[in-house]
Amino acid sequence: MNTKTSRRNFIRGVAIGTVAVSGGTLLSACGGSGDQVTATFAHGVASGDPLSDRVIIWTRATPSAERDFQVLWEVASDEQFTRIVKSGEFTTGPARDYTVKVDVSGLTPATPYFYRFAVGPTYSPTGRTKTLPTGKVDQVKLAVMTCSNYPAGYFNVYADIAKLNDIDAAIHLGDYIYEYPRDGYASKDAAALNRLVDPKSETITLTDYRSRYAVYRGDADLQAMHAKMAFIAVWDDHEFANDTWTGGAENHDPATEGPFSARRAAALQAYHEWMPIRVNDPAQPDRIYRSFDFGSLVSLHMLDTRIIGRDKQLSYANYASAAGLDAVKFGTDMANPARQLLGAEQTSWLQKQLSASTATWQILGQQVLMARMNIPAPLVLGSISFGAYTTLLGKAQTAPATLTAAEKQILAQPSIPYNLDAWDGYAAARETVLGMAKAMDKNLITLAGDTHNTWASDLTDLNNTAVGVEFGVTSVTSPGFEEIFASEDPRVVAAGLEQIIGPLVYAQTQHRGYMIVTATPAKVSAEFRYVSTVKSKTYTAVAGKTLSTLPGAGNRRLVAA
Repeated sequence: MNTKTSRRNFIRGVAIGTVAVSGGTLLSACGGSGDQVTATFAHGVASGDPLSDRVIIWTRATPSAERDFQVLWEVASDEQFTRIVKSGEFTTGPARDYTVKVDVSGLTPATPYFYRFAVGPTYSPTGRTKTLPTGKVDQVKLAVMTCSNYPAGYFNVYADIAKLNDIDAAIHLGDYIYEYPRDGYASKDAAALNRLVDPKSETITLTDYRSRYAVYRGDADLQAMHAKMAFIAVWDDHEFANDTWTGGAENHDPATEGPFSARRAAALQAYHEWMPIRVNDPAQPDRIYRSFDFGSLVSLHMLDTRIIGRDKQLSYANYASAAGLDAVKFGTDMANPARQLLGAEQTSWLQKQLSASTATWQILGQQVLMARMNIPAPLVLGSISFGAYTTLLGKAQTAPATLTAAEKQILAQPSIPYNLDAWDGYAAARETVLGMAKAMDKNLITLAGDTHNTWASDLTDLNNTAVGVEFGVTSVTSPGFEEIFASEDPRVVAAGLEQIIGPLVYAQTQHRGYMIVTATPAKVSAEFRYVSTVKSKTYTAVAGKTLSTLPGAGNRRLVAA
């Protein structure tokens, strides 16, 4: 039998409904030498970047031989695959690390679909996905997550999300993988948890990044979440290296690790191979900013704050002295209008997207906190503990005459951004984005990750005008402030931060988790959800606070749900 002719007959049969496919055996894939190739689907399936008429479906077919081969794919309107609506073949091989990524078009809006892959008699697991709605929409529900460090603990957050049945799309805000070596960041329990990563070394080459993705995508809870819902993702820094900017990263040494451009290219290629993301321009794979319209209700704009336009981060080490912080020089550098985070090209694109959208809500899916997070300088610079500073504040309020000269000097220090890697380190760039939303009278919401803590804040411009709100999600596994302030009660830390930081309405610095963002015409609510532990596969769900915002120029602040 001619294999290619047989495959054509199979596809033709599917199209006219004459081939039984539910539970049947498909044809073996043909290798380059004429031998048949078998394959397994050890990394599960995924879908992503849904639009109203299309969606990306993804898998990796681990082959029995290193060569190109064909993988069959099917999309059906029912889980039993008795009503197949789309099908075809995809050629994969070592050049793309045996990954399969198909942009399935011609689908119906607001419709759930099921998909699977096959090589020979072996089927992949079945995945479920859903296209975006058009027209009038009453509700959009998003699961939002970030910072999933494999060796830090189990993906119980992913397991919890996989239990949800009413999610329109999952949003991952970056740090899907981490680049550190096996004994690196947050890895002290990895051996005991059987969560050791490959390669043992830091990820630098294409082979390294591919190996690291393979470890993560082998996780059963991650696979369950991907198989349940469509995924919309952006990268943050750890898909490349810690604190990445356009020309390098804090965790990259050109002298020992080669040019950053080579590492960047390797990380980019592996990301696009392993993630269900659409490449709009193959000549520019780093341009991953893109929009998703959920009918008349929500326009979601996914941004890149890392590798396209970001200038190098400022460092407090350049402004600190024995006398404290050089606030004048620091303030001058911070206010530099030339400092970029998005870059001119992406900023112009965002302006056009916001202007063109008529949706009730404009949501920015991006990596780092946009809200102002100013904390007293002694805390930021580590010259005093959080508990000691809180005690000192109490002393200043109740017995100011007893303050020593040294204590007065500590209290006289200004409040400064706690994280210069966030929008706080790019003040002019932030004002540009907030100014756009204000000038266009848009209902703005930003989603942020990166910090491993929960934050909910009002977004205000330099004139303290309300522009929108921000929901910052905690991590899937990476440790938060409970590790930095290890000797202090996390509840006291969170309450103190809410007191010290003006725009901050809610903080949670102890638990790992995710959030459910629900949009209706009347409001957008963020429900913060946590898991009791990531150090055991047995966990309980922990309910957090729910906060909302209302549409309209007079309502763009956080309110109780």
